[in-house]
Amino acid sequence: MALSLGEPGPWFKAPTPSNPEFVFDTAAGRYILLVFLPKGDPAAAGEALRAIALRRAQFDDEMLSAFVVVRDPATAASAQDMRGLRWFLDLDGAVSRLYGALRDDGTEHPVWLLFDPTLRAMARVRLAEAEVMFNAIAQLKPPAEHAGVPLHAPVLIAPRIFEPELCERLIALHQADGGRFTGVMRDDGQRTVAVMDELKKRRDVLIADAELQALVRDRLQRRLFPLIERGLGFAVTEVERYVVSCYAADDGAVFHAHRDSTTFGTAHRKFACSINLNSGFAGGDLRFPEFGRKTYRPPVGGAVVFSCALLHEVSQVTEGQRYAFLPFFYDAAGADVLAAYRSRVETPAEPAA
Repeated sequence: MALSLGEPGPWFKAPTPSNPEFVFDTAAGRYILLVFLPKGDPAAAGEALRAIALRRAQFDDEMLSAFVVVRDPATAASAQDMRGLRWFLDLDGAVSRLYGALRDDGTEHPVWLLFDPTLRAMARVRLAEAEVMFNAIAQLKPPAEHAGVPLHAPVLIAPRIFEPELCERLIALHQADGGRFTGVMRDDGQRTVAVMDELKKRRDVLIADAELQALVRDRLQRRLFPLIERGLGFAVTEVERYVVSCYAADDGAVFHAHRDSTTFGTAHRKFACSINLNSGFAGGDLRFPEFGRKTYRPPVGGAVVFSCALLHEVSQVTEGQRYAFLPFFYDAAGADVLAAYRSRVETPAEPAA
């Protein structure tokens, strides 16, 4: 495919020297430079690499990150990832074909591609036109200003969902239990499993009491779901997991940038919800990197609701403890997706992370 201005770049997973499954879409939130090196023209590939080396200081992972897509085994063997500059080891040509840099007949079309922080195409030039691309990069504004107008993440903030007494009850439930560290969801073949990862550090407690679950569901149904339907155009029918979480400064609690619906076992999820149960902590705020550096924190008892497809992160808690109720929402169509997944892998268990 030949991307034109404003078109989203296809998402993919590919190995780099330091990560066997680098998820490209998690790099959103900064400008991204992709360069597709030819396998059959070492001189042209060398010129492109020299152009990158001359501007190495520009690649800082804050303003700009560069990814070199390499199909040559010798170059791949010597490649090393570093801050701001990484290498996709595309030895089977899958990524190059996805972006039109390699045709099915073996014809190569090496290019430079520049993406905005939402991974939409900003510029595309031939490999020999490195100077044109880097002149365009020199004109870039900070990532949060790439649109030329202030950006706001497409989220719904809804106050007064849980009353103070319910917030205190849920906090007490977590404090009595202590919680446990939980993993993140990863696909292992056709099955989605929870794995421990430094991406996420928080303690969770599941609400097992049916009466308390019903009370929480009542508050969501009467106070939040009508706003979601009005503001986000989605009719919630299903709630996944009744979990109270604690992000504690003593744990270095954090949840780095991720999406909530990218595995087989989480594809049914439509909206994530974060209801703060307390105040008096520092850090622990939501950020949506594709939409700038602005942070979002609902009031105590209030909710932030957002699409599970949005890249988001929870900043590290540096003081105190943040308690939150963190469900996912979906509908009948999502229930069908989840049922099909469970039938395929023969498991009744719901995703836990």
